[in-house]
Amino acid sequence: MITSKQRAMLRSMSNGIKPVANIGKDGVDENVLASIDAALEARELIKVNVLENAPGTCKETAREVAAALKAEPVQAIGNKFVLYRRSVNKPGIVL
Repeated sequence: MITSKQRAMLRSMSNGIKPVANIGKDGVDENVLASIDAALEARELIKVNVLENAPGTCKETAREVAAALKAEPVQAIGNKFVLYRRSVNKPGIVL
């Protein structure tokens, strides 16, 4: 669990990054989870785009992906959400 100050720091760090994955009409499936999992391990902080034809809202999708990958949802605004998970091999972000 991250604190509100840590969440604020992660939100400010996520401003400049581009989405690394898109979730579309198929919703959250194994392929999407695998690509997001690999991106989280490599970058620790990622942004994901939820397309308009996705089955759920952005916040619901963020909670679902975060629970499946044991990550922390940082922010969900509009059609994008940000996830954080500390890297096992190469931790780079110090909270």
